[in-house]
Amino acid sequence: MALRDYSIIPALVLLVMGIVGILLLVLPANEVEKPPENMFGIVLDAGSSHTSMYIYKWPADKQNDTGIVTQHSECHAKGGGISSYAGIRGGAAESLEDCLNQAVKDVPKPRHHQTPLYLGATAGMRLLNEVNATESKQVLKEVEKKMRSYPFKFKEAAILSGQEEGAYGWVTVNYLLENFAKYGFVGRWLNPGRQTIGALDLGGASTQIAFETSEEVEDEDNVMELKLYGQTYRLYTQSFLCYGQDQFLRKLLALLIKTEGVKPQVSHPCYPQEFTTSVKLGPDVFDSPCTQSYKPANFDPQRSVRVVGTGDYRSCLDNVQKLFSFENCSYSKCSFNGVFQPNVRGSFMAFSAFFFTHSYISSLSNISITSPSRLKEAIQLICNMTFSEMTANFKQKEKYMKNVCAVSNFVQVLLLQGYGFDNHSLPSISFEKKAGGASVGWALGFMLSLSSMVPAERLGLMKALPPGPWAGILFLFITLLLIALGYLLMIYRSRKTKEGMV
Repeated sequence: MALRDYSIIPALVLLVMGIVGILLLVLPANEVEKPPENMFGIVLDAGSSHTSMYIYKWPADKQNDTGIVTQHSECHAKGGGISSYAGIRGGAAESLEDCLNQAVKDVPKPRHHQTPLYLGATAGMRLLNEVNATESKQVLKEVEKKMRSYPFKFKEAAILSGQEEGAYGWVTVNYLLENFAKYGFVGRWLNPGRQTIGALDLGGASTQIAFETSEEVEDEDNVMELKLYGQTYRLYTQSFLCYGQDQFLRKLLALLIKTEGVKPQVSHPCYPQEFTTSVKLGPDVFDSPCTQSYKPANFDPQRSVRVVGTGDYRSCLDNVQKLFSFENCSYSKCSFNGVFQPNVRGSFMAFSAFFFTHSYISSLSNISITSPSRLKEAIQLICNMTFSEMTANFKQKEKYMKNVCAVSNFVQVLLLQGYGFDNHSLPSISFEKKAGGASVGWALGFMLSLSSMVPAERLGLMKALPPGPWAGILFLFITLLLIALGYLLMIYRSRKTKEGMV
């Protein structure tokens, strides 16, 4: 009799397991969404001429306290930079709406509340802050309010210093070239042990240079230390306000008007022959803090002046050089305007307007820029072209083509006389727009550095099951239950049969 009782134990165990398993699966429970494997970060690059938004992502479990960051998506806001909305209430905030709405779609919803949101304003806002600090604060206040209305983790809306802008550009360049970390064949991120390269950035209102140096930096304002991937890097970084492409062109025009005097027509040696345009003295020339030193004592801001291109390379170069000061250096060596700079060393990447200028020079002249002499030869050829020759050779908008000679000479003076590139170092400059699928600029470096402040996340055990595995396990427990019931039924019938025979 005891043996008969023991025979039902396996069936009872299967029965209990089936019932408990089914109850655990079907009882009400909170749904748990599996967090995406990546963290996300959003950076709004509020430049002087426009605002761009970049969304970055990196693994939740980071390498040496810094995320392995890649670009997820980007958006370019319509209209001008946020500084152009000074005095226009709500204008700067409204200009960001389309891109912020895109970010809501591009970042997975479960990550919204964890995604840091930053806005970094550069030279355009630095200039506005110098001229009208109250208006600058108002623009940032409106922008911050708009950013806080979105479901992200707002961090800050601030004006970057020129040194920060240069340093973050350097981080971007070296990250994209895998000079900090490289994914090895063993499936781990490794330090490749490479030399870093310098960064050259040319924006609308400022230009930046940053590179690693072992020389003594005599001005402590030019030193910046960054810790990335467990290593510390010591940089020389410098930004020149009013030496961005747009503000340089204003300064050049202001210099020409001051030299010739305010009159109905002014000759412009950097504009191509056959090109003529009209400018208003206030809005187009002297309403910028960068042109104040050239402003005439008495003039009508609304007065129009006709500007006629003469296409004279030598005169253009001479006038461009007047915008730089190579005298009065109080250090052992300087770049220009009395600013200390150690000797440039190693390779460099030049981006933003440097890339476009190099592209125009190469395409219009068909000359490969391999030395200072070849650069001068190419620029001289371009400056001697008529406007019709330029447009026939290179199909671009008039607003770009008219300035090619001027900006090319500006880049020539900046690189050769200012920063000190020569026959040996000039060929080491690589002119790039994108690298590794990401736009080259300060925003990626900014996000890469800031990701050190985002706690590394390690996922715990998942207690919720996706629908597919849940259905499979439920089927298994039902099968166990049916087998147990079937087995018990067989034992019951077997006992009845034996009892009937007795």
